[in-house]
Amino acid sequence: MSQVGVPCTIMRGGTSKGLFFLDSDLPSESELRNRILLAAFGSPDPRQIDGLGGADPLTSKLAIIRPSTLPEVDLEYTFGQVSVSEAFIDFSANCGNISSAVGPFAMEKGLVTPEEPLTRVRILNTNTGKMIDLAVPFCAGEVLTEGTYRIDGVPGSGAEIELRFLDPGGGATGKLRPTGNPRDSITLQDGRTVDVSIVDAGNPAGFVRADQIGLRGDELPEQIESCQEILAVLEELRAKISEILGLCSSWGEAYQHYTSIPKIVFVAQPSPFRTLQGGFVEAENIDLLARVMAMGRLHKAFAVTAAIPTAAASRIPHSVVQQLCRQRPETVSIGHPSGTLSVDIVVEEEEGGICVREVALGRTARKLMEGTVFVNESVVLPG
Repeated sequence: MSQVGVPCTIMRGGTSKGLFFLDSDLPSESELRNRILLAAFGSPDPRQIDGLGGADPLTSKLAIIRPSTLPEVDLEYTFGQVSVSEAFIDFSANCGNISSAVGPFAMEKGLVTPEEPLTRVRILNTNTGKMIDLAVPFCAGEVLTEGTYRIDGVPGSGAEIELRFLDPGGGATGKLRPTGNPRDSITLQDGRTVDVSIVDAGNPAGFVRADQIGLRGDELPEQIESCQEILAVLEELRAKISEILGLCSSWGEAYQHYTSIPKIVFVAQPSPFRTLQGGFVEAENIDLLARVMAMGRLHKAFAVTAAIPTAAASRIPHSVVQQLCRQRPETVSIGHPSGTLSVDIVVEEEEGGICVREVALGRTARKLMEGTVFVNESVVLPG
């Protein structure tokens, strides 16, 4: 039996890596499209050995891009988080790191007319219905990839891509604070009560104090993933927040069915810590210690779409994050397993709370491979 080929580009965006497709190269029927995409990644399989997935949530991601006919919009982009262990693609949320590579990909495909020295790319993320503005460096007829800008979690340096997430609040629930409260309480099965701040900006996220669940806040992935008791608590929190947000009818339905939202972030006040790569970060270089879960595993760096609600929560009075975070004008620096991530935030006060107008940060991105991914013909046949 023969194979079927689909044009595909592998892009690194920030601390993530994914397969990028033109919408026109994929079938429009969603079930068939998903079968092809899962086969391209080799999911479900812990090693994704029969596909191009990297056997890690950070490298099992996809982007589907098409030109837009909407005014003031260049591109429409759909993100998918491909499960490693399940035959499932989560299209409910966005990925900020992958978003940074959408502009360079589209420019090379001729979907956006480049301009020197920076090309502005206006992107509608279909997962959240929110706009992202990119400024992509361009010179001498090509997208620049080499430069001096560094991000923790990626070796070397590259050309900085500026991202601005516009009016990011309420993409999933319609509200920056879905419950209307700066803090809510969740009772765990073991009887403990945990304070949680739920914020929807970029993606919905639930924030909990590390010390309330027996953690310090400076843990590395292996320390979390080797402790089934802690994993179970974090997953219980994610599932119960899913129920609060109406993403499932009962938390048991969401338990251990890993979707990319809501994010679960445990936080602590600034303190010195060692990174995954063996480096050392002083307390004065960060405003907050934070760790975020990604599809049941601890993120090796920090998701951009978790940094957006983290920054927002740092400005919400009496939230879990605001009470622990060092306050600086317009900037929040987050200490994560691979180092630090700084984001700029523009907030306006309004009746009953705040409105997040913009969250901005820098990333690097580049094309790794361009060609054709092949799937077995049986994948595309009916039945």
